[in-house]
Amino acid sequence: QVQLVESGGGLVQPGGSLRLSCAASGLTFSMHVMRWYRQAPGKERELVALISTTGGDTNYANTVKGRFTISRDNAKNTVYLQMNSLQPEDTAVYYCNAVRVGGLNAYWGQGTQVTVSS
Repeated sequence: QVQLVESGGGLVQPGGSLRLSCAASGLTFSMHVMRWYRQAPGKERELVALISTTGGDTNYANTVKGRFTISRDNAKNTVYLQMNSLQPEDTAVYYCNAVRVGGLNAYWGQGTQVTVSS
C-alpha cells in the first residue's frame, strides 16, 4: 500500500531552520506531483509548496516564499522542504501529499510537528 512518512520536525527558535523529508513507498513516485501542507491549531490546512514530477516547476504560498524551498529526489522517492528564517507563525503540523498526474486519489502522510518558539 501507499505510504508517505514525514520526518525532520521539531522545536526550533525563531530565525532557525529545519529540513523536512517525506519518504514515499508503494507508488510510482516520479509520476506524482508532491505537495507540502500545514495545519496550525484552530486553522484550516493550507498548501505550503508544490513540486512537479521532474522537479522543474515549484510553487509556494506567499507566506513562505523566499524562506522555504521544496525539492525532490526521484531516485530516493523522497521530497524535501527546507525551511529557513522560521517564525512562530510557521508552527503547525506539516503534511506530505502525493497526487498522480491525471489521477484523482490523494495520498497523505501522518504529519510532523514543527514548533517555532523561543
